[in-house]
Amino acid sequence: MRVTYFQRKRRDSTFSLEFIFNDIRERLGDKIESKVCIAPFYSNGIFRRLAIIFHAKLREDEINHITGDNNFTGLLLKQSRTVLTILDCADYEIRTGIRGWLLRKVWINWPIRQSALVTTISEASRQAILRISACSAEKVVVIPVAVSKAYRYQPKPEISERPRILQVGTSINKNLERLAEAIKGLECTLVIVGRLGDVQRRHLDVLEINYENHVGLSTGELTKEYEKCDLLAFASLYEGFGMPIVEAQIVGRPVVTSNLSSMPEVAGKGACLVDPASISSIRAGIERVLTDSEYRKTLVAEGRLNAKRFDAVNIADQYFAVYQGVHSKH
Repeated sequence: MRVTYFQRKRRDSTFSLEFIFNDIRERLGDKIESKVCIAPFYSNGIFRRLAIIFHAKLREDEINHITGDNNFTGLLLKQSRTVLTILDCADYEIRTGIRGWLLRKVWINWPIRQSALVTTISEASRQAILRISACSAEKVVVIPVAVSKAYRYQPKPEISERPRILQVGTSINKNLERLAEAIKGLECTLVIVGRLGDVQRRHLDVLEINYENHVGLSTGELTKEYEKCDLLAFASLYEGFGMPIVEAQIVGRPVVTSNLSSMPEVAGKGACLVDPASISSIRAGIERVLTDSEYRKTLVAEGRLNAKRFDAVNIADQYFAVYQGVHSKH
């Protein structure tokens, strides 16, 4: 069985999507013949998006898996052979007017109609997809994100003299600006993975935040940043899943994350939940994790237990079952 994975052209500020499906392909290597088709352009402007669609049509396969973000990629592919993964659609829910209507059609409604099956990575995302698209509930299934085998438990019993707070991602939903406000005055180093914009840099400088910025890290390099950090700060405004939560839990680092969207579902009992709209709530969560050793140990222990839910072998098998189901119908 041949499966072609259609992936976006990666930006430096995005990470998890590529790592997720690289790992799935490795684990299914003895069961499927796979290829990767990377979009020739970033998803900017109507002509480049049309080029992405035609580029995919010329590379149609037995099974076509649109792996997220550029959901429109499969609009010309055979419906019966196409699997679509939608990572999250919170942004499309809040858009209004003609632009919002058009975005929902092009990124959600039409791609779903043109797919045999839709997978998503959390129940929170599944419910959002059903609200927007009004498609059959049976057409949308939840397959959680598999954790890369690159991540291993690396205990760190004591907090560093100057704690390293890791933030993965710099897009607007990652809430970097409020995190910076929350740690103002703390003796710490903020480690930011992802390309910073000029406005973000100025904001960090005005607040006199001591920070490092890393762009375009490999899986191995990102793993090292988890191992060196003292906690993961992931107070996003919304997430389709929140892979950094599980990655930090596997490595054995405490997590401070948001009390909304998919994040409580993903974190289980292994995270300190905060209100991402409240700077004081984010700060209180970070300070508690840094200063309360027993609480920190509890979070790490619960996090390691929680991460077992995302066993990569089991999740790869779930994708294989999806491919088999689609393949058997044509």
